[in-house]
Amino acid sequence: MDAFPAFFPLHDRTIVVAGSGEGAEAKARLFAGSPARLVRLQGQAALEPQAYLGASLIFIADMDDAFIASALAVARTLGVPVNVTDRPEFCDFTTPSIVDRGQVVAAVGTGGAAPMLAAMLRQDIDQRLPASVGHIARLSQDLKDEIRTRYPELSERRAFLRSILDGPVARSALAGDVEAARQQFLQALAEDFTTAGVLQRVSGQGPIEGLTLGACRALAMADVLVLGDSIDPDIVALARRDALRLSAAEVTSEALLDLVASRQRVVMILTGSVPAHLEGLAADILPVAVIP
Repeated sequence: MDAFPAFFPLHDRTIVVAGSGEGAEAKARLFAGSPARLVRLQGQAALEPQAYLGASLIFIADMDDAFIASALAVARTLGVPVNVTDRPEFCDFTTPSIVDRGQVVAAVGTGGAAPMLAAMLRQDIDQRLPASVGHIARLSQDLKDEIRTRYPELSERRAFLRSILDGPVARSALAGDVEAARQQFLQALAEDFTTAGVLQRVSGQGPIEGLTLGACRALAMADVLVLGDSIDPDIVALARRDALRLSAAEVTSEALLDLVASRQRVVMILTGSVPAHLEGLAADILPVAVIP
């Protein structure tokens, strides 16, 4: 990873776009409808340090190289991250290709090396994300305090949210019926939620293109990874980075049973058979769902 992608909150923030022309207009359009305060600066006004006070991000875009150099020099004195359109060598950050679904935002960046590639990938993602997917995230945001109060334990909270994302709440939200989705969400919170943990096995041999959609989904939803020897690192990379990682050679049957009993989703990534010390678990105690 050559650059770290980060999502920058826009509430109560000031964004400055300095310069004129299509490049500056394109940057300004990025923030249309956002909660940020957008400040446009042109000409001499963009060369006055006080014009940038309070800015959280600064974008400079213009056809005049002299203007860019002067505006950049002023912006640098403020210690605010700066982006200069089509000049990655001057940028503190680059602007990715963005798919905007409100609370759900997908971004593809190439560090300024191949913006057309990022744009092509963005189109592919845009076609796959329903326009209403942001409704689900908005509901989770609005009800986050209620969710934390109802399920203070992280493992239980994750299990509950998984059921929400794979049930009637999500279906109603995706259909555009936000009020029905809210009522279903509140009803789910009021009810006693129970779910069993699972133990699954995914091949770690690779290549990654050979994984089924079911295996990719299991990896993406895993709370715990049990890692065998000589597994393909690209397969492990499909799992959440915050998933607990355990060695298959060192983990015990008792530990796995405890994890599953606490509603954890455990995925064993193995290149061969189940290790001998776990065979009894797999065969007799807790069957392992093998995902091809």
